[in-house]
Amino acid sequence: MAQATYDDVNLILRLYDLRREEKLRAARAWFAKNFKAKTMAEFQALCPPGTESNAQWRQAVSYWDMAASFVNAGVLNPELFFQNNREMLLAWIRIQPFIEELRTAFADPGFMKNLEKTAAAYAEYLGPKTYEAFVARVRG
Repeated sequence: MAQATYDDVNLILRLYDLRREEKLRAARAWFAKNFKAKTMAEFQALCPPGTESNAQWRQAVSYWDMAASFVNAGVLNPELFFQNNREMLLAWIRIQPFIEELRTAFADPGFMKNLEKTAAAYAEYLGPKTYEAFVARVRG
């Protein structure tokens, strides 16, 4: 991969600062602890529209989709991003089982495409054995 630049480092630090923001920190904590839906029905039961859990879900996954968009657009060094943001991969693994159902329900075939693309690259970066072990831990 290409050599990381000072701009890459500054963007990583900015992403880290955003992660420390109170509402995003709470949303991420809720997501990591509580979001274990494996089907659209489970998602709808856990995160009905208009609820706090739905707001926390949206904040957590949209943050990681935004961060992934920087990698996909070529403005952030992928290797540096992968070394510092494994939580992004957790977000993808948690929504991946029913992503197509989400895209259909939202009438948005591009929903979380940045997250999906960067997660695939991240899995390749980790290698199959490490990735599979991480998936097993995340999905329990």
